[in-house]
Amino acid sequence: MAVTGFAPLRSCRNLTFCAISRTFATTTALEQKKYKLVVVGGGAGGCATAAKFSRKLGKGNVAVIEPSEEHYYQPMWTLVGGGIKTLSQSTKSMSKVLPKSCDWIKTRASSFDPDNNTVTTDDGQKIKYDYLVVAIGFHLDYDKIDGAIDALKNDPNVCSNYASWTVEKTYPAIKNFQGGNAIFTFPNTPIKCAGAPQKIMYLAEDAFRRNGVRDKANVIFNTSLGVIFGVKKYANSLLKVIESRGINVNYKRNLVAVDHKNRESIFENLDTGEKEKFEYKLLHITPPMSTPEALRKCTQLVNAAGFVDINKDTLQSTKYKNVFSIGDCSSAPTSKTAAAVAAQVGILKKNLSAVMEGKEPELTYDGYTSCPLITAPNKCILAEFDYDANPLETFPIDQGKERWTMYHLKKDFMPHMYWNLMLT
Repeated sequence: MAVTGFAPLRSCRNLTFCAISRTFATTTALEQKKYKLVVVGGGAGGCATAAKFSRKLGKGNVAVIEPSEEHYYQPMWTLVGGGIKTLSQSTKSMSKVLPKSCDWIKTRASSFDPDNNTVTTDDGQKIKYDYLVVAIGFHLDYDKIDGAIDALKNDPNVCSNYASWTVEKTYPAIKNFQGGNAIFTFPNTPIKCAGAPQKIMYLAEDAFRRNGVRDKANVIFNTSLGVIFGVKKYANSLLKVIESRGINVNYKRNLVAVDHKNRESIFENLDTGEKEKFEYKLLHITPPMSTPEALRKCTQLVNAAGFVDINKDTLQSTKYKNVFSIGDCSSAPTSKTAAAVAAQVGILKKNLSAVMEGKEPELTYDGYTSCPLITAPNKCILAEFDYDANPLETFPIDQGKERWTMYHLKKDFMPHMYWNLMLT
């Protein structure tokens, strides 16, 4: 059974339970715990999975391992960087988004031992499970770009929409821009929301026009990819937008260093291996990303690229029948978006429930994902597609066109759906 349409619009028994629910053991009480289900990660996939199975399995049988105090609706950060939303609007306390009937183990997973059904945490706890869902997400590797962290901390004209500590720099940098090169980057790794690096570029270009400095601006998109977007229908639409607005695109260019004192960015030409310097007046960095080191070290669970090795149709581990994975850290070959997670959660619930009952997985995930490509305030191309990069659209209209309706769906409706339906 395949899932179609826009995901938000469709739809460990505790053996030594002496700690208070939704709290974690201190370093003086590191007794081994066991749960029917352990979820590693408190992002979109982790919270949604915990909500579904806490209701199914009951209080004390589900644990979520997650160190963060805050939960972010990261798809909103394009709008935060564009000055349309605020960071606080994208933020809720983790305690408010995790179900009250699950145990919140407020620390980080440091190692996985799937042969012994155990996750070890940074503070030394050994968490046993009957079933495991890995939803640990991506790590942002700013440190792999020489000088990037220093530039983000010290240069007001270097910004990034991908981290909570950098996203609020973007709009002031756009607003204060007076001319010169405005450079937007796409790294040479898989990333979450592959459309986001160019979405903020379109918002910035529009702001330059409204601020009367567009004629002084050279807007540049330096991308490591060989295409503007991976689905031909939407790529054709985006190329028309780029051409009509005078944006310069350089393909196969990967940011490797930033010299903020001289306002220079250094890119590697992936075809020739040569290094190229670009002066900048504004630089938006999309960092390289990878799965967290603790996961990559578990070679039994992951593939050569460090992603949890799963059957892309069922989301079940290729080696361990009691392990599933969803979201950014899984090997499912689809774009890493919240919409993909929303589609995967329904598949996961059915398939993991079947395995818990001694049956085989029942449903098939078709790779559905969605990317609302904002091209200006009040304009958006709603890209939806499957594993094979075939459009898989929800609405009976051409979603390859810029539309104000799709913009308001992205800006106003999707956040409501996320907080009130997907996570719960």
